[in-house]
Amino acid sequence: MIYITRKERFNAAHRLYRADYSDEKNYEVFGKCSNPNWHGHNYYLHVTVKGNVNPETGFLVNLTSLSKVINERVINKIDHKNMNIEVDFMLERLASTENLAIAIWEQLEEPIKEIGAQLHCVKITETENNFVEYYGNK
Repeated sequence: MIYITRKERFNAAHRLYRADYSDEKNYEVFGKCSNPNWHGHNYYLHVTVKGNVNPETGFLVNLTSLSKVINERVINKIDHKNMNIEVDFMLERLASTENLAIAIWEQLEEPIKEIGAQLHCVKITETENNFVEYYGNK
């Protein structure tokens, strides 16, 4: 078994809040990330896939194909968008980095199988100090 990771980037805005909370309660729970006027991040997305090396090609998966899947299913939908209101796979979810990692996993798992690999990890770096890793619901 071998693991390979593709790194992509996107910029997106979001707001951490619950509609059933008052502005004061949202601030108490989510701090400045509950700003009603949104805020954004320059995200890094690492998608790690696993499988066996194909003896004919010498690699696990064609990285161009992997990049195409990531861009079509995630980056093109989220880059320079507001996650709370413009990104189909984030609607009805609190726009935390944890939920974002789960949603991205859901977008990628099946298409990655179709190109001959298995999704191992979705890692999202939100700031230089904060990142999330998700390994699926196993």
